[in-house]
Order: sequence, then C-alpha cells, then structure tokens
Amino acid sequence: MILDQHLTLSDFLSVVRGGESVQLSDAARERILRARAVIERIVDGDAAVYGVNTGFGKFASVQVPREGLEELQLNLILSHAIGVGEALPTEVVRGMLLLRAQSLALGHSGVRPEVVELLLALLNAGAHPVIPAQGSVGASGDLAPLAHLALALIGHGEIEYRGEVRASADVLAELGLTPLVLQAKEGLALINGTQLMGSLLALAVADARTLLGTANLAAAMTVEAMYGSHRPFQPDVVGLRPHPGAVAVAEELRFFLRDSQIAPSHLVGDGKVQDAYSLRAAPQVHGASLDALAHAERVLAVEFASVTDNPLIFPDTGDVVSGGNFHGQPLAVTIDTLKVAVAELGSIAERRCEQLLNPSLSGLPGFLTPQGGLNSGFMIAQYTAAALVSENKVLAHPASVDTIPTSANQEDHVSMGAHGARQLRAILENVQNVIGIELLCAAQALDFQNLHAGRGAQAAWEHIRAHIPNMTRDRYYRPDLLKIVEMVRSGELLRVAREA
Repeated sequence: MILDQHLTLSDFLSVVRGGESVQLSDAARERILRARAVIERIVDGDAAVYGVNTGFGKFASVQVPREGLEELQLNLILSHAIGVGEALPTEVVRGMLLLRAQSLALGHSGVRPEVVELLLALLNAGAHPVIPAQGSVGASGDLAPLAHLALALIGHGEIEYRGEVRASADVLAELGLTPLVLQAKEGLALINGTQLMGSLLALAVADARTLLGTANLAAAMTVEAMYGSHRPFQPDVVGLRPHPGAVAVAEELRFFLRDSQIAPSHLVGDGKVQDAYSLRAAPQVHGASLDALAHAERVLAVEFASVTDNPLIFPDTGDVVSGGNFHGQPLAVTIDTLKVAVAELGSIAERRCEQLLNPSLSGLPGFLTPQGGLNSGFMIAQYTAAALVSENKVLAHPASVDTIPTSANQEDHVSMGAHGARQLRAILENVQNVIGIELLCAAQALDFQNLHAGRGAQAAWEHIRAHIPNMTRDRYYRPDLLKIVEMVRSGELLRVAREA
C-alpha cells in the first residue's frame, strides 16, 4: 500500500491484520519536506515558537537555546514514557504505527521524512514497540502511550519481534535500522496525537460489524426455534418507522429466514398473539446499534484524514499555530456511544437465551436438556451471559464525561477517550461470548425441530453441528463455547449463513 492522503478502514485492516506492507508516496514526502523547511527557518531565527524551541505544557514560556533542541526532544520522550499496565495487543500497536505515520505524512507536522520512514520500517518488519496500555488522559493526544512508541525509534525501550521482547536498540541493529536523533519539533510531533484511541476504535468498528451481523443471525435462529413470527420484520411494518439501521437489520433477518418451513407451520392456530420484545423488536434494537456503528465509521473516516499534533505547520504561509486538534473528544464521545450500542446487543441476546431456556416461555424441555434433573443442560450458560451483561453495564458508563486537569491546569479539560476505547474492546469480547452462548442455545433448540429453518439459519445450525455435537447429556461445555466464539469473532459463521 502507498501511504498518501487517503486511508480507508479496509486499508487499515489489510495492513494491521493482513500484514500488507506500506510505502511513503512521493507526494507525501514532498509535503513533509515543505513543512520541515518551516521548522528549519524557525530554528535559524530568534522567535520563540511552542514545541520547536520552548518547553512544553506549563513550560511553554521557557525558551530553549539552539544547542539544547536535540536534548529537549529526547527529554520529552524519556520523561513522557511513563505508562503502566499490560502491554497493548500487537494489532493495536500496528494500528498506532500506521495512523501516526499517516497523520505525519499529511505534511503539517514539521518532521523529517526519516521519522515517517522509520515508523513504516518497523511496521513492515513486524517489529512492534512494547506500549503499556494505561497512562493516556486523551488530550494533548495519547501522550504516554505514544511516547513509548517513540522510544523504539530512538533506540530506547523494548520491541516485540518474532515473538520475543528485546531491547529496541538490538532489534533496530538486527534490522539494519539506525535509531533517530530527534530534531526540533519531532518528539512533540510523535506524541501529540490520538492514535491509541484511533487504533482501538478502528479495530472495534471492524469487529462490531461482524458481531452485529452475527447477532442478527443468532436472533433469526432463536426466532425459528421459538416459532416466532416473521411478520414484524416485513418492509411495510419497519417502513412505518424507517431508521436506517432498523431497515437494514430487518432486511438481513428476512434474508436469514427465507424459505423457512417452520414459519408456515404455525401461521394458524398456535395460540400466540405476539412474541417477546427480544424477538419482534430485534430490528429496532439491533438497528439502533447499527446506526451508532455507522456514525463511528464516519468519525473514523475524518480521523484517518486528520492532522492531530500541535503546533500545526502551514507551509504555504509559514504559520505555526497552536490549536486543539490533539483533543480526543470527537473520538471519546463516539467510543462511549459505541460502548452502549455494543453492550445492548449482549443485553437483548441474553434475554433471548432466557426465552429459549425457560420451558414456560419456550415450550421446550427446561434448559434444553432431554433429561432435566439428572442433567442441568444450559442452565449455567445463561448465568455466564447474565454476568457478562452485568459487567458491560459498568464498562459502558461514559468515560468522556470525566476530566481531571493536567500540566498545572494548562491542560484543563481532557477526554479520557483511551479509557473508553479499552472498555469498548472489553465489551466487544464480552458480547462475542454472549452471542456465542445464544448460538449454542439456539442450535440445541433447533435440534428439537423436525422442519428446516430459514435458509441462513439452517446453514448456521448445520455448520455448528458439524463442529459441536448435540447435547444429549451434560458435558464440559467450555470447549464448545470457545469453538463457537471463535466462529463469531472470525466471522466464519456469518459468512456461512450469508453464502447460503
């Protein structure tokens, strides 16, 4: 991939998860050089310009002599690399490397091309800086995490390479790469940015797309297992309140349920007046989550095309402007919204599990075991789902409504977006497990049917049964859950159903 002005989510995933290599375009190199020329002129002059020849934060009024500018940038990185907690997952670090390079390549940051090229060299080599997950308050950028990323570029800190964590200097030497000696503005340009939040959000958006489709599939299977009506999903019904997400979810439910033999079997005389909300309102509930996801995708598109450091360089005029592009609030609010949206997919799925497992609601054997009493069936699977849904209620509390001033009140409002982004990742993992539990229960419930479910639901049931046997008596269920959750996470089950 050639790194220039435009980066899509598909591009991001092909590099971060697919391992595609990235090269800097000639046009980007020219933009970078033009912005760097502005910095060089400032260095040769006497004017104080924030981040170029001054201290940082509360020390912005302290001018640093020319002979101290390299030390200024080095000290910035060393002092700011004070994150804590577990190391970020490799894919998150890869996303940070790519997004930081992309932002710098837009040509308003004032770094040399060598800085961007080294970021890309590490990315292409699969050499990933070890970055502690905690320490960002989400304004002035993700300072502490990005400082740990920058450490690797200057031969400090650690890099994970080929499964081993080693000293950065040693890995750079093995790869034939020379550590940077940071010049004026470069350290600040590396750490003022939203790339931790952006990377976590981009990965979450991709995973949430797959999860939402799989939640639709799980709902369709439960509708069939519960002899639920397809009528609430029809275009004339949903069209009277046509939120885009609801319309799209209803369409996918109809797609998974087409050619059902079960639906015609109970159109007359089954005694049902209407289904529970968790079945008939799936388009509205899942659809609201889909609308939130679509908004997150729009925010990401803007973020991928943005310069998020400070100060900003304008090569055409020579202006250097201190602004607020580093502030994480646009991402933080979006992340919090998506946290709620994803958590709700788990909440309604757990209720569908109750519909399937409760014999007074389903008409099926209690907890879907043929020999209740001797066997507990999926009783405790619902407990686990309930535990995860309850945990998500805590995680979904908005992080962006909190702020603690930093830098002696110079940075007096922060976004806390990095907290929210890590919470979003945890919520996604929880809901993947809840949807996995619903799929296990729905597959077991469909085992009691003698008719074919809708084409997509039937294909999913057959795929599950090809890998996970029917439960006739109690067994150790965790391996079954791990298998089906991997089908959820990878999108495997969704692909099978859609291809049907």
